[in-house]
Amino acid sequence: MNFDTIIAFIFMFGLLVFIHEFGHLIFAKRAGMLAREFAIGFGPKIFSYRKDETLYTVRLLPIGGYVRVAGEDPEIIDLKPGYHIGLEFNESGKVNKIIVNNKSKHPNAKIVEVERIDLDHDLIINCFDINTDERYQYEVDRKALFVMDEKETLIAPYDRQFASKSVPKKGMQVFAGPMMNFLLAIALFIGLGLFQGVPDKDAVVGNVQEGTPASEAELMAGDEILSINGESIEDWVSFVRFVQDRPNEEISLTVERDGEIIEKSLTTMSQETQNGETIGQVGIRRNLEEGPVEAFKFGFTQTYEVGKLILTALGQLVTGQLSLDALAGPVGIYDATDQVVQTGFTNFLTWTAMLSINLGIINLLPLPALDGGRLMFIGIEAVRGKPLDPEKEGFVHFIGFALLMLLMIVVTWNDIERLFM
Repeated sequence: MNFDTIIAFIFMFGLLVFIHEFGHLIFAKRAGMLAREFAIGFGPKIFSYRKDETLYTVRLLPIGGYVRVAGEDPEIIDLKPGYHIGLEFNESGKVNKIIVNNKSKHPNAKIVEVERIDLDHDLIINCFDINTDERYQYEVDRKALFVMDEKETLIAPYDRQFASKSVPKKGMQVFAGPMMNFLLAIALFIGLGLFQGVPDKDAVVGNVQEGTPASEAELMAGDEILSINGESIEDWVSFVRFVQDRPNEEISLTVERDGEIIEKSLTTMSQETQNGETIGQVGIRRNLEEGPVEAFKFGFTQTYEVGKLILTALGQLVTGQLSLDALAGPVGIYDATDQVVQTGFTNFLTWTAMLSINLGIINLLPLPALDGGRLMFIGIEAVRGKPLDPEKEGFVHFIGFALLMLLMIVVTWNDIERLFM
């Protein structure tokens, strides 16, 4: 196992998930939502750190991440009438700690029996003293803590919960994750454009490798290839495809050099790819344009072009033109990353940008448990004027998540099979 690939994969996975979830986190906080946890990965915690209201965790399984927003917290106890709890108070006399269990470990807590409790709107506790049977009503501090198994969790007044926010704020908080993936891709492509230049769309020679057919035909940097064998060449991509489809063949090129049209002939050489396919080569590299303006444009245009290719592939999956075998899970992505890393750092950054776009697009699909599915429910809320039943929506997302995990298992199994074929 290549150590460089392991480091590159961890960096790439961590960056893509971090950026995605950071978008959710920032816009949750901007909307006034209580973000309880920011997690990279799923499963058991291997690292955790609390800052202010949010617990930051790294978890064992590298299959995504999440931001847990108040209102979607299964660990918050529903305190019903008759429960015995411990209360601690701040200097203003408001409840600042609600001890759910292990009350003996909190000797200063007042033990009461719950009559009525509202931690969403009124922030009050009506209760009885279990020793005197006297009835009390206490105000609860907005930043009071639940203490369960000696772990402290902030309460979430309704105005800090996801459901309390307007449709635009909820929609922006959900959309922010994919948006950040697109912005990361744009930034990476701009950086690549500044560092190595922007590939020229036209079939313009950048440089010629010594001892190759192009060198023997005396092609020069700056030559623009207009046609091959009389067939018009529209851009660099069409030129590459034409040559690759003709290994060991003689071809005639019409070239423009300093405004003059000249003819060149050469015989392509052959090269075997990693897949065992033989392709044609002539030994020239693409021309690169330099400049901040070109790099800035390249960031946006390349993100658009890659996104269009991904959407085309998704359409082919839906129509059956591509099978599930075309999908790759963590194992397949690791294997592809290993091949990319061996070709250089700039190719690795390009690969990272492409995966970031892919992550953004996949998350916007209108499927339960994905951001697109959540946006679909928010859209329904906007049309109806009120949200759907949270329990029903949660059940739909749970089923969707289970099906996605099943798909992940199938895809990962296919990846493993391919490795040993």
